[in-house]
Amino acid sequence: MFRFEKLEAWQLAISFASDVYALTARLPDNERFGLTSQMRRSAVSISSNIAEGSGRASDADFSRFLEIAYGSLMEVVSQLHIAKSQRYIAADDFERLYQASDRLARVLSGLRSSLTRRHAKRPTSNSCPRPSTTLDPRPAALDQSGPRPSTLDPRP
Repeated sequence: MFRFEKLEAWQLAISFASDVYALTARLPDNERFGLTSQMRRSAVSISSNIAEGSGRASDADFSRFLEIAYGSLMEVVSQLHIAKSQRYIAADDFERLYQASDRLARVLSGLRSSLTRRHAKRPTSNSCPRPSTTLDPRPAALDQSGPRPSTLDPRP
């Protein structure tokens, strides 16, 4: 079993995509290349980005893919509103998928937050403390005008 297959977010995304496919199968034929296609691609993108992100080398990369998955979910929510306003779907179908969207959004956000917290706790290579003083590289005997700021110090 791959890492992503164990994730609740991926499992919910697969179930959500199945629900979207079932719903869009009932949309009018004239929407086959419009709303039907767009809703299906957006729904498939959610689980695909979770899977792809889980295979990345860093939590930061995985987090970015979860962000993209979340964006795809928001696309489906917007498209659900359009389908409802066009009276292509019943109010109860809209509500059922809207609730599933909300649950998936919460799980995605939670997973992303846990990755961000875990990433923030890790020391980085550039997390060394900065020295409080800098040394002037010029020999003191050659400069009688007193202390001057170092040209190596980028601070103003």
